[in-house]
Amino acid sequence: MLALPGSPRSNRPYGVGVIRGAHVILYSADSEADRTVLRDVLGLSFVDSGGGWLIFQLPPSEVAVHPAETSGAAELYLVCDDIEATVAEFEGRGVVFEGAVSDQGWGRLATIRLPGGGRLGVYEARHATAFDL
Repeated sequence: MLALPGSPRSNRPYGVGVIRGAHVILYSADSEADRTVLRDVLGLSFVDSGGGWLIFQLPPSEVAVHPAETSGAAELYLVCDDIEATVAEFEGRGVVFEGAVSDQGWGRLATIRLPGGGRLGVYEARHATAFDL
């Protein structure tokens, strides 16, 4: 278990302040357009790290390791409580989804196609999550 700064669980093996977050990188053929979607459409808070380079705040996160033929791929999913309400809200802001919401067993999934060609998953989890540990 990981101890975060200010965490009441200071007995975690990494100690206080060693790892304090995660940084996700989305590679894009149109990074400006994708940043606009994250900022203006999804409404994510951000900091300008200099020269207009925006870094967006994400909600609490978790990481899972899945088996694969080759290593190195990563995917980003935003997790919601109600996929239908989330899709409706985002569509009202102009977000375009690829297809309908699908039932994956582990959750109900919708996929946003970003302007730069990337995909961003949004799902309603049916499994235990580690957000509040």
